[in-house]
Amino acid sequence: MDLVIARPEGLYCPPGDFYIDPWRPVERAVITHGHGDHARTGSAHYLAAAPGEGILRTRLGRDINLQTLAYGETIDHHGVTLSFHPAGHVLGSAQVRLEYGGEVWVASGDYKIEPDGTCAPFEPVRCHTFITESTFGLPIYRWQPQAQIFAGINDWWRQNQQAGRASVLFCYAFGKAQRILHGIDESIGPILGHGSMEPLHQVYRDAGVYLPSTRYAGDVPKGDPLLRQALVLAPPSAGGSSWIKRFGDYSDAFASGWMLLRGTRRRRGVDRGFVLSDHADWPGLLWAIEQTGAERVMVTHGSVNILVRHLREQGLDAQAFATEYGEEDDAAVEPSS
Repeated sequence: MDLVIARPEGLYCPPGDFYIDPWRPVERAVITHGHGDHARTGSAHYLAAAPGEGILRTRLGRDINLQTLAYGETIDHHGVTLSFHPAGHVLGSAQVRLEYGGEVWVASGDYKIEPDGTCAPFEPVRCHTFITESTFGLPIYRWQPQAQIFAGINDWWRQNQQAGRASVLFCYAFGKAQRILHGIDESIGPILGHGSMEPLHQVYRDAGVYLPSTRYAGDVPKGDPLLRQALVLAPPSAGGSSWIKRFGDYSDAFASGWMLLRGTRRRRGVDRGFVLSDHADWPGLLWAIEQTGAERVMVTHGSVNILVRHLREQGLDAQAFATEYGEEDDAAVEPSS
């Protein structure tokens, strides 16, 4: 019996009668993390990993019917034993382990392999069947160590300061912005943030994650000399808006795994692209799959067919799962071609 099947509402566990990251409202939703393509409003009851509670209530509403479990804690529902295990993607992200009738399945949600200090690092979970993402499931995607990327951001910021320009760094408000804050050299200068990011920064701080102090960019008057020294974190939607004009002569950059592609950098029209992703690269995906010991692999969003073909060549039983994931965080800037 398959413990997870694809239904129009989302990934469904028949014996447990619940959904994992459904894209339509359902009675019982098990949530891997708080990005908008995995956590949606309207379901009657939510179950998630405890470190993600603050994010889910901030994004879905304070009054949602939410039950949480600590990582590794188990719950039994209709004979299915369920537990959450760190996915290393963003704060509160989790893999979902299901056990029923001697079979163990793990649904990864989104994950990355390199620990970043802002969330519990990825932990491989042994299973018979592994449901994996494949956002960057092509051999060209190989990440540099994040320390090198942060050093590049620091150097770019310093150079802009010397030229008297603000440094505007576009990044996603949940996950990427906090990872950048945690990783950069805060001694370089003031750090300003877009209004959409500030509540999420506070959730991370409340969870015990160290982030340097930030100031709401809207509180700094136009023409203030401070702007020419500042690093400004802004969501991609702020590009080309009237909001961005307050910074006068500025240099801009984008932080995303998709910045590895020259065409994407060109279409974004930014001065710099920093290749920083909260998803596993090609070697990371293969390592994670191997660590599970799974003989069967179900591949969800991203470069599905390439990864499926590769896994089959390695002797695994691999197939695609059609889902509606990949509309938020890095995936939102993927070229359509």
